[in-house]
Amino acid sequence: MATIEFKGKEFDVDEDGFITDYKQWNQEWVEYVKEQEGIDELTDEHHLVVKVLQEYYEKNGIAPMVRVLSKLTKMKLKHIYELFPSGPGKGACKMAGLPKPTGCV
Repeated sequence: MATIEFKGKEFDVDEDGFITDYKQWNQEWVEYVKEQEGIDELTDEHHLVVKVLQEYYEKNGIAPMVRVLSKLTKMKLKHIYELFPSGPGKGACKMAGLPKPTGCV
């Protein structure tokens, strides 16, 4: 397990760069992932996707499948990929502080 330090905060991450403890999630983590993803500015849509992912995870213990995420956010899947260049599984779930999805998110 590795540790990432960003803006004075430390995060324990797995081999794929996902934080290992959801409770470590905070605004600094969001900013770190934003930089890693190459996202210039976070919009309300980014924040909505993160919020929906977290709420679903807290209720179900897993990330939603992409079709479910699209339905819950009322966004087309193509648009979610435009918001998160590496996709909903890698970029959005990582930003939300969720574990790396094991299946098709």
